[in-house]
Amino acid sequence: MEKNTNQEENKKSLSFIEQMVENDLDKGLNDSRIQTRFPPEPNGYLHIGHAKAICLDFGIAQRYGGVCNLRFDDTNPDKENVEYVDAIMEDIKWLGFEWDKVFYASDYFQQLFDFAVRLIKAGKAYVDEQSAEEIAKQKGTPTQAGTDSPYRNRPIEESLDLFYRMNNGEVSEGAMTLRAKIDMASPNMHFRDPYIYRIVDYPHHRTGTDWKVYPMYDFAHGQSDYLEGVTHSLCTLEFVVHRPLYDLFIDWMIDELNKPSQEDNFTSLKVYDNYRTRQTEFNRLNLTYTMMSKRKLLQLVNEQLVSGWDDPRMPTICGLRRRGYTPLSIRNFINMIGYTKFDGTVEYEQLEYAVREDLNSTSKRVAAVLNPVKLVITNYPENKVELFDSVNNPENPSSGSHKIAFTRELYIEQDDFREVADKTFYRLTVGQEVRLRCSYIIKCTGFKKDDDGNLVEVYAEYLPDTKTGMPDSGRKVKATIHWVSVAHAVKAEVRLYDRLFTVKEPADDERDFHELLNPNSLITLTECYVEEELQNAVPYEHFQFQRVGYFNLDPDSKDGKLIFNRTVSLKGGRIKS
Repeated sequence: MEKNTNQEENKKSLSFIEQMVENDLDKGLNDSRIQTRFPPEPNGYLHIGHAKAICLDFGIAQRYGGVCNLRFDDTNPDKENVEYVDAIMEDIKWLGFEWDKVFYASDYFQQLFDFAVRLIKAGKAYVDEQSAEEIAKQKGTPTQAGTDSPYRNRPIEESLDLFYRMNNGEVSEGAMTLRAKIDMASPNMHFRDPYIYRIVDYPHHRTGTDWKVYPMYDFAHGQSDYLEGVTHSLCTLEFVVHRPLYDLFIDWMIDELNKPSQEDNFTSLKVYDNYRTRQTEFNRLNLTYTMMSKRKLLQLVNEQLVSGWDDPRMPTICGLRRRGYTPLSIRNFINMIGYTKFDGTVEYEQLEYAVREDLNSTSKRVAAVLNPVKLVITNYPENKVELFDSVNNPENPSSGSHKIAFTRELYIEQDDFREVADKTFYRLTVGQEVRLRCSYIIKCTGFKKDDDGNLVEVYAEYLPDTKTGMPDSGRKVKATIHWVSVAHAVKAEVRLYDRLFTVKEPADDERDFHELLNPNSLITLTECYVEEELQNAVPYEHFQFQRVGYFNLDPDSKDGKLIFNRTVSLKGGRIKS
């Protein structure tokens, strides 16, 4: 009884998709085989929304001992190129996943073309010469049935001849389309004789100029799933209304596959026994202060409003990587928000929470001063250098420590000193004591300004008997501040990134999105100093700048010039959706 109870509890903790998969396995569907696919279109870089689909597609296969293939939906040659193919592969691997095989929709262009020819011959497809505007008007509305195209009943031989001529380059782009003949009165608008082929006069990144006609997504997607043996086709919710068409085209394909013919290559395709692929939909990822539209992201890049697809302000996976997000933090974030059948918007703070949790346990603690002012310890010997131990990560005792140099002149943050301070300010002000991290307690004795009133130096005296780890006669202070030695510090550039948009849901805002951009989404500080430990840092290495935030070394760093990107601040809480 207890075992059954535990099994029921485990079932309750599964997502609805995992429950579906387990039920299918219990029933022995598809010979108890699990196969998924991740089918991106190579027309841009992947973003955090794609990461959700990647984690699901590959995760389901991993969890249930199945396989997940990578299939590029490359049916729009004028928008696709090899750069995007390579970037997509890199992002998937970086996230920690491996595909079983790589496929392309273009692998099936001949078979899909042959299938379309079969449909024409069966009276299930026809060539239409109406313009896109005319077809849209003729399709009617969700509450009003469409009207038949004047070409709907054209002779089969005529449609067949025109379709071949379309592919031979004898027909101009946009002049003709091939439509499936289904039901112009269907309440599902997608059933009202949808396009299945159109002319695109543009070289394909794999097939060159071999083809002039290209299948539409609805015509290529389900058939590709079936031909590959996909058992669970997982899509986002906008494809719910496409599912009946997905099922119909697969039914038509199976019918044609069971009709032997020597006229084409179509019959060489495998007909699977005891197999039926199924499409299931889940909610897409919407993040506050973020825009996921590939078209808008491309516009940001083309208009140079960001530095590129990997700009750390972009929601792209490569942008998040450059900002300092880790694969584990993104996977944990996806697990945190889960999968449902209802769309919603996730607070950006949840993504920040996930990376903060990961970096807190893994990143090395170092000192960095972003807005420096010189602190002179007037009673410390001028040429003396002491080396103090700095723990690399208190969350991980095995991470060890490194040495930091302490000298008479140090850099501290300007915000750690006030000329006039109230009782709530516990850091440096004349007559007040603070502890310098890992070293001594000091007492502020004065300061110096230039002729323009700018703070130049702060003066203090150190208390020799208060070295960290030594008895300090019960002396207590209310603040500890960080520092770097002037003589040993390394100059660095620090880029402080913030949200790219100022409104919570920019995609739903009716204003021009240019008006929604945050003018302070990037602040660059060029006069920063970090401890010398960082001169050996490598690109993408993570650090916690103590009391400041989490940072990583930007790949722009070269020739001794260090550039750090702020990943996330130190403080923040999990925002529950």
